[in-house]
Amino acid sequence: MAAKTKDRKPAVPRSSQSSLQGVEKNLVKFPAPFRDGALVLVTLNNPREKFWGAIRDLGVAGISVRGIELASFEDAVSAVVSGDPLSAAVLFFPMHRVERIELDLPEGDLPSLSQKFSSRTGLDPRRVFAGNKRRTGR
Repeated sequence: MAAKTKDRKPAVPRSSQSSLQGVEKNLVKFPAPFRDGALVLVTLNNPREKFWGAIRDLGVAGISVRGIELASFEDAVSAVVSGDPLSAAVLFFPMHRVERIELDLPEGDLPSLSQKFSSRTGLDPRRVFAGNKRRTGR
């Protein structure tokens, strides 16, 4: 059966389409805090794990992060202080495993992980996690 295309109405009324375009323009002007390069703590389930690092990509399918397992934070900092490079992995977590994503921010008098890392190593974690940001296929 051939469908008639000229009798079809758009899925979204034209008046709504123009207002949606306005919303999209505003989204471009005001980026979300969970953008590429943002330092985050990702909590996963099944099995329960936590990772600290920088967002590489965030989408409906999941999140890509360049970072380290939170349980190895102290060891990683000690390794960097002793002159070794940070061995951060680029990881993809499917969204069904992601329980929570939170920005790495200080809470009251407690410093953020980024602040702890910077104060102990003298390095900016954003630069450390930036690594080789070469993208393929885009």
